[in-house]
Amino acid sequence: MAVLKTREFLIDVARQLFAKMGVGNTTMNDIAQASRKGRRTLYTYFRSKNDIYLAVIESELDQLQQALHRVGERNLEPEEKLKVFIFTRLDAVKEVVRRNGSLHADFFQDVARVEKARKKFDVEEIQIIKKILQEGVQKRIFRLFDVEVSALTLHYALKGIEVPYIKGVFDGKEVIDRVRQRGEIVNILLYGIKNC
Repeated sequence: MAVLKTREFLIDVARQLFAKMGVGNTTMNDIAQASRKGRRTLYTYFRSKNDIYLAVIESELDQLQQALHRVGERNLEPEEKLKVFIFTRLDAVKEVVRRNGSLHADFFQDVARVEKARKKFDVEEIQIIKKILQEGVQKRIFRLFDVEVSALTLHYALKGIEVPYIKGVFDGKEVIDRVRQRGEIVNILLYGIKNC
C-alpha cells in the first residue's frame, strides 16, 4: 500500500511540474527535489522521465475512464445516456488538457506517445459505447446494423473531434460557442443513428 501511495505521489508531483514547466524542461532531478524524495527513490519507481510522463498520461486517462464508466452505469434511457457520455467525454478531455497547463502543448506535439498510453483506455471506451448502443437497439431507440462497427465508428469520431474541440477552447472561444459546438456534435453523432 505504501509503495502504491509513493508511486501516485511521484506521479502527481511530476504532473504538476510538467504542467508548470513543460515535459522537456523538467528533469528527473526536478521531480526528485519537488517530491522531497531522493533520486534513488524516483528511479526505483520509474526508469526514465518518459516512463513517468507515460504514468502521468495513464493516471489522467484512468480518471477519465472512471467518469465514463459512471455515465455508462447511470439509469438513463440510451439516447440520454449517449448524450451525457459524449458531453462528459469531451469536457473531461478538455479539462485534463486545461488543468495540465503547458502539458497541453506536449499533448498536441507528441500524439504518438499519447496514443501508445491510451490503448487500454480506447478498448474500455469502445466497450462502454457498445453497451449503450446495444441497450438502445434492444429498446428500438437506435437503428444499427452492426453494433460493434457502430461503437468503433463513434469512438473514432469522438477521438477525431478531441483536438479541434480542445483547441477551440484554448483559442479563446466564448462559452456560448462551446455550447453550440457540443450541441452540433451530439446532433450529428446521435441523430444519424436515432430511429425516427
